Amino acid sequence: MDNRQAIGSWLSGPRAAAEEMGADFGYRGRRLGLPEQGPGSLAPLGRRFGAIFTDWALCMLIAYGLIARGDSGTVVGNWAVAVLFALSVLTVGTVGATPGKRLFGLRVISVEGDRLGAGRAILRSALLCLALPALIWDRDGRGLHDRLARAVQVRG
Repeated sequence: MDNRQAIGSWLSGPRAAAEEMGADFGYRGRRLGLPEQGPGSLAPLGRRFGAIFTDWALCMLIAYGLIARGDSGTVVGNWAVAVLFALSVLTVGTVGATPGKRLFGLRVISVEGDRLGAGRAILRSALLCLALPALIWDRDGRGLHDRLARAVQVRG
């Protein structure tokens, strides 16, 4: 093995090295029994970011206009997190999508394919509001908040 190949595998990461050795990871969502493309397939990262930014902007607007009454600073941000929690629990637990997810054509379901129950929606929303669990992903691109709540975000 020459040095260029060793550096290439180091830069590419462990997945690329495993694939070179013959491991077949398949497409994202295969392990969960999801289709590769179309409705019901794993939600793309760009749409998920778009949905959370839309939801966050909506929560900031609600917190600024209705709760904090124009107060600025940390007060609005703290209230926005509380509004995000409530919005997420109420909408994901009932219709399976927040307004942002609905706008971007996404929904949240359990890994079994059913609607996410109230308990799982509360757990997922609480972890999402902590932010760190949402930033830790598995190889299917699911955040820790989705893994612990046994949920998956799919195309609607």
